[in-house]
Amino acid sequence: MKPIIAPSILAADFGNLQRDCEMVNASAAEWFHIDVMDGVFVPNISYGMPVISAIHTHAKKPLDVHLMIVQPERYIKEFKACGAAILTVHYEASTHLHRTFQAIKAEGMKAGVALNPHTPVSVLEDIAADADLILIMSVNPGFGGQKFIENTYKKVAQTKELVLRTNSKAIIEVDGGVTSANAKQLIDAGAQALVAGSFVFSAKDPIATISELRG
Repeated sequence: MKPIIAPSILAADFGNLQRDCEMVNASAAEWFHIDVMDGVFVPNISYGMPVISAIHTHAKKPLDVHLMIVQPERYIKEFKACGAAILTVHYEASTHLHRTFQAIKAEGMKAGVALNPHTPVSVLEDIAADADLILIMSVNPGFGGQKFIENTYKKVAQTKELVLRTNSKAIIEVDGGVTSANAKQLIDAGAQALVAGSFVFSAKDPIATISELRG
């Protein structure tokens, strides 16, 4: 099965946001990946609700919203109102993860959990069956364009084993440093969704690059 490709809008040209959204609409990508950073959980600030609402206005595909923020449960209803279809919170930032999942699903969204590079997959043992998506960070969250962490292949394989063992329906997603050079190895390890930012948006032909990642 071909992977889901989710171009990360953080790498788009914000002076031409509508143009870049229309490019994703016209491409083989299935999702828009939206990185929300608060300058506290990660050392960077990205964008908030007004920008996400603007993206949603132009997007014809689901918004895959990744919250890199402290206390993400505070804003679940607001992200639903902005158009989020999938809402992913970090294991490291969510003290009551099961409760947060329940609140996300109560709003009609899919619930995802993200793991930082240093966090072992084993911490998801008791929540994997409730997850709709498990996001493995292959760089330290906060900035685009970072170098891919090689240990990610092992973590993806461990996640696949956990998903199968717990009868989870979770999609395994990888975010950070994804290119055509490592996409196949990630898919072979068990990844089903790939987030790509600068690799797509800095390409001469982003639509062809997305197709290349899918193939």
